[in-house]
This record gives sequence, C-alpha cells and structure tokens, in this order.
Amino acid sequence: MNKFQTLTLVAVTVALAGCAKPKKAEEVAECVFPQTTAKAPMWVCSQGAVEGVAVWATGSYQKTAAGAAFQQDQATLNGRTRLAQQMRVVVTSGLKAAIQTTGAGASETVDQVASSASKSISAETLVGSRVFRTAYAPDGTMFVLVGVDEAAAKRVVQQAVQTSMNNDRAQWQQFQGAKLQADLAAEVYKLGTQNMR
Repeated sequence: MNKFQTLTLVAVTVALAGCAKPKKAEEVAECVFPQTTAKAPMWVCSQGAVEGVAVWATGSYQKTAAGAAFQQDQATLNGRTRLAQQMRVVVTSGLKAAIQTTGAGASETVDQVASSASKSISAETLVGSRVFRTAYAPDGTMFVLVGVDEAAAKRVVQQAVQTSMNNDRAQWQQFQGAKLQADLAAEVYKLGTQNMR
C-alpha cells in the first residue's frame, strides 16, 4: 500500500467513526417491579401523587392457580392493611400536632390519646377505600393501589377521633375545651396529611 492509499483509508475510517452514533447510556427506571429491571408505575414504589386519592397504599399478591379474582382479593386485602397503617400515621401525627398547638396536656397524655385514636383504625373501618390502579409485574404478581379520596379520609379521621373520645373520656376532657370535636378532626386531618407524599 502506498502512502496515498493509507492516508485515504485513514481519512475514510475517521470520517465514518465520526458519523457513528454514540452508544446510549442504559436508562434506569425510577421505579421497577421488585426483583426485576422492568419499569413500574411510580405508585408501585410508593412514590408520587395519584390524582383523586388523598391517602393510599400498595398491595400485592403473587400469581396463583386460584385465578385472577382471588389474586386481586388478596392484593386488595394486603393494600387495605397497609392503608390502615397509613391512616394511623395521619391520625397520630395530626392529633399530636393539633393537641400540642393548644398547649393542653402533658406529652404522656397526648401520646395516649393519639394512640387510642389510631388503634380504632383497621382495614375493616376504611369505608370508602377502593382499588384505584392495578399493574402486573413480569412474573405475574399483581400490584394494586388502594386508597381513599379526601372526603373518605376525613370521615375515617372523624370516626377515629369520635371513637377515641367515647372510649377515653377522662383523657379527652382537657382537650375538649380547647377544640370542638369537628374542628379537632379537621385539624387532625390537615396536620396529619401535610407531610405525606
């Protein structure tokens, strides 16, 4: 090969290399289904907001020979159990904040009242909760987003406060002068959901 052919070959190689598309960096999804690299909706990872849903949680259940209806029932039950835990957090943190702003009560009493109110919330008391979204992982596991809208969440808080007031009248007496029940329940909801998602 002479110098001219070598230079031409080098020039063509450089020109072709310059036109080549650079390799893309492998995209990593913000949220993936557990034990996979498959992209999942953000709610599966308990992140983001879901329009129309005030308080929510995810539930899941593996693929089963019992069928899709059974799988959804089990995933929903799992989600409602987690939703009850989320609502307990809303009530406990909101009650503590509301009561502490009144300046009434020792911290022990505040903790007891908050604990009493949150204990009344269970998966069975979440009237108005429903499945808002469903997704399937590559392995067939079903994920559901179970939640309540704002009106239902407020009713759950109101009911928890009312039940606690009825069960622990002595502890609540010092707070009732500071706030009326309806006002307290509204304040509890507002303060309890301030730092959520």
